[in-house]
Amino acid sequence: MQQLVRAPARSTHRRVIAGTLAGFSALAAVSLAGCAAGRSPVAPAAAVPAPASSPAVSPPPRTPSPAASGYSGLGADSVPAAVIARFAPPALPSELTRRIQSMFDIRAPGGGILSPDGKRLYFAWSVTGVSQVWRLDGPQHFPIQMTGGEDPTTVAAVSPDGAFLVISRDRKGEENPGLYLQPATGGPLVLIQHTPKVQTVLEFISDDARTLVFRANDQKPDSYALYRWDVATRRRTPLFDRDGLWSVEDYRPDGKMLLAKHNGSAQEEFFELDADGKTLTPLFGQGEKENYGAAYAADPDELLVMTPKLGEYRRLYRWSRASRTFTAISAAVPFDLLETFIIDESRRHVFYGVNENGFSRLSALDARSYRPQALPALPAADHTVILSATRDGRYAVVGQNTGRSPNVSYVIDFVTGEATQWQLPGAPELDTTQFASAALESYPARDGTPIPMLVRRPPSCAAAAADPCPVIVTFHGGPEGQSVPGFNTRAQLFVDAGYVYVEPNVRGSEGYGKTWFHADDGPKRLDIITDIEDAARFVRAHWRKQGKEPKVAIFGGSYGGYSALIGMTMFAGAYDAGASVVGIGNLVTFLRNTAPYRRILRANEYGDLERDHDALVKLSPTTYVDRVKAPILLIQGASDPRVPVGEAIQIHDALAAKGVPVKLIIFPNEGHGAQRRENQVLQYGHVLQFFDAHLK
Repeated sequence: MQQLVRAPARSTHRRVIAGTLAGFSALAAVSLAGCAAGRSPVAPAAAVPAPASSPAVSPPPRTPSPAASGYSGLGADSVPAAVIARFAPPALPSELTRRIQSMFDIRAPGGGILSPDGKRLYFAWSVTGVSQVWRLDGPQHFPIQMTGGEDPTTVAAVSPDGAFLVISRDRKGEENPGLYLQPATGGPLVLIQHTPKVQTVLEFISDDARTLVFRANDQKPDSYALYRWDVATRRRTPLFDRDGLWSVEDYRPDGKMLLAKHNGSAQEEFFELDADGKTLTPLFGQGEKENYGAAYAADPDELLVMTPKLGEYRRLYRWSRASRTFTAISAAVPFDLLETFIIDESRRHVFYGVNENGFSRLSALDARSYRPQALPALPAADHTVILSATRDGRYAVVGQNTGRSPNVSYVIDFVTGEATQWQLPGAPELDTTQFASAALESYPARDGTPIPMLVRRPPSCAAAAADPCPVIVTFHGGPEGQSVPGFNTRAQLFVDAGYVYVEPNVRGSEGYGKTWFHADDGPKRLDIITDIEDAARFVRAHWRKQGKEPKVAIFGGSYGGYSALIGMTMFAGAYDAGASVVGIGNLVTFLRNTAPYRRILRANEYGDLERDHDALVKLSPTTYVDRVKAPILLIQGASDPRVPVGEAIQIHDALAAKGVPVKLIIFPNEGHGAQRRENQVLQYGHVLQFFDAHLK
């Protein structure tokens, strides 16, 4: 991608999965957020005033919209083909698509995984229009394409002997990936497992490269079983099948595995599983609702644990098996650590990042003494993050991102002490040094809480023009995401079109401490949902020119799409137009119909279907369709396994029945956001065309 957006907080571990690597530089269209440089004071989360005791939002209509029970199921087969065809994306004017294509020609490869000898780098790159696996046979060598076709594909791991890759491939955005083997030099793929409606995810490859362990929800859709797969015989053997969303966070040479059971959004319990898969020993997190990430330490009697449990901010600790106590090993700073840390298999280096108001700062520790370890000098950047490390600990791959240059990756060699740039991004016919930098600003919520926001302004808007520039307020996904500074071609599209581009990090966002993070859990969202309306209020009141307030639109994807719909319904009149991509229209129908594993992860974030039903109705955009007057654009993928396509259809139909200007686009071959380049062009083109029609 050409933007960097904080993902929701999750378990943190030393293994870097393909999604993390690809996510550094392949557009996650769902996020629809990104940023650049700038700084202004932001109040720490610990200082957030207590929410008002009375409800912060006006009551819903007495009779909620009947659309609350209007569909069932998810995926393309839950909707008649004629309906999907009816809402197919229309073609766009060539002058508009040409402008978008030019911006999309800026491409940066994914971060990558080195071969064990440090001589090859394997990475994901969407230069063909969809993510595929590529390799470099040396720093800045000509890239060689390893996989092809129409399905998004990433590299999950390189075998310890360097002989083969494990490849992950999805179909139509269904998020039911399969696993394959491929020779390290390229060639046909060998199927490990790829089953319809089943997620198959690599956990690790054994040190002798003879077996690998993967997880799959093929026994129950809301549980992950663990399997061993023999590379020589190509046979799988069941290893562990208890109910729950389990993942292997680390493993030891003696066969023991460190398991996490994911009970909700950023809620984990940790266990140790013996080599035969029969004995499961509880370690920590049992009976709690806390976020943990962990890995085996160099000392066999210790674990490395990342958690916010012992303070306001996420820190890195050593955990003693004997005393079952935590001792901090990362510095005490008023910032969260990033979600992922890495310790290499040889237990030489520990890498972690600090999230300084959205900027990423990389640190390293000696894995045995826990003393700070110096890293080779790297160029200044908005983000410097660890991407992967070789098993022997000699090499590490580090990614960098700035506001005015595409992503680049460096390989650190701890023997020579050098950092070498391996990949070369491209920006044909464009001068990225002219991209707008994002200023870190804030606006006050109605209870006085400063809400951080990143703002990009076109140069023309600085002039004393007669009219203020139109403003697009964009909300990130998650809800536990975070918009951060960095290179963002998608934001620049709107800036070039003359819009001020604003990205708030409302309460509930990642990166500002656990008080901020949990401020929107369940029914508590009613107390802070007004952060969405307050952004528009601030812009209208403070960005006037000659007494005239700017036109203001709201935009977002996934939870950001939900935010856009809330802004247009619950807070009707706050925004002049709204565009929602794969957004939730009704929290009740969403939770009933989303994939079973997603329902478990989302319940603590949005609320329980039974216990919190009334709050879910109050927080659903469909409840407020009677208030809507301004136009709305809806964009959805038919195969979406997270937000069912029925969500977009039901709110479209409810709005259309009220005579509200509403437009729906459904991509038949996409899931939770557009991955294919041609669909991304259509998606952003229609959003730009929509805002131009209603804000200019």
